Amino acid sequence: MHPFEIALSIPTEDIEIKFRGHTSIPWADYLLNPRRLRGSDFLMRWSQGAWSEERLVQAVNDTEGYFALPYGPSGVAPDDDPRAFELYFERLENAGLGQVKRPDLLIFNKTDKEHIERVVDYLGGASELPFTREDDPSMQELLSKALIAIECENSLWRAKKMPFYGSTLTPQKRLGGQPGLKKTGVVLPTVIIKEEDRIPLRNWQEQTGVKIHVWHVFFDLAFGLSLDRADKLISTGLIEPTVQTFQAPAGATAKKIIYKFYYHYAYSLGESTEEPKLVPAHIEDKNGHILPFVKFEGGSLELSQEALDLLEATRRK
Repeated sequence: MHPFEIALSIPTEDIEIKFRGHTSIPWADYLLNPRRLRGSDFLMRWSQGAWSEERLVQAVNDTEGYFALPYGPSGVAPDDDPRAFELYFERLENAGLGQVKRPDLLIFNKTDKEHIERVVDYLGGASELPFTREDDPSMQELLSKALIAIECENSLWRAKKMPFYGSTLTPQKRLGGQPGLKKTGVVLPTVIIKEEDRIPLRNWQEQTGVKIHVWHVFFDLAFGLSLDRADKLISTGLIEPTVQTFQAPAGATAKKIIYKFYYHYAYSLGESTEEPKLVPAHIEDKNGHILPFVKFEGGSLELSQEALDLLEATRRK
């Protein structure tokens, strides 16, 4: 699957609008780019992802001691034009780097900010980082200064209103008496990691020596989980794999293994201090086809003391 479609794939159960009963349109593929964003669900997914990463960068940069740098392809891709977003991934694919997996953000000491900015400027700006090999001396300089790396995830839920938020883990027979929740019908905040991401991210962590954390943003709360802890939860059987069907903008579907880590196993990352506005937006393709969607604007997130303590402990090391 093309990296653009991988970046925009969403679980089929999250697709709100489905057209049924129509006949095939033989000229559709002739007029439309097969990878073009065709539906409001995918446009909203793009907007939601860009917004959540911006909130994480804002939350880190608002602290006294740390700042965040967009690093991976999704983190530095255009966030104000879906067509530019697509063309960015086209460029990555043409450069042979479309399948390279890097975390979305790097976190640094704020005292290193001017030095890091000079290095990034020398490399051509943040948008060029995914096109630069990590054995480049300047890239090595960036990685040597990084405290942790961040893989960003997001969900369109108010975490505090999810039915099982505040629930207690209880012994489960299927887990050999280990704590957990029943397998079905449970709706609560989780930190999600795809198996197809977990292994490449683990390899990146081993190669660079920079620890990866997954930061999952909800509408009101955010949670974090280190990749090392995620691996341990899987290996001990506390978290089981889930097979989920994902759909790409062009309509292709694929079954993927994902892991949903109960928020009980994560650390509190932050809480919204100002909610975003949901505003109407649209794009129009070259054929005059208009696609409306809801766009996220504004809002703010404040890092928790637990997250700040984690960053401080990492800095001291």
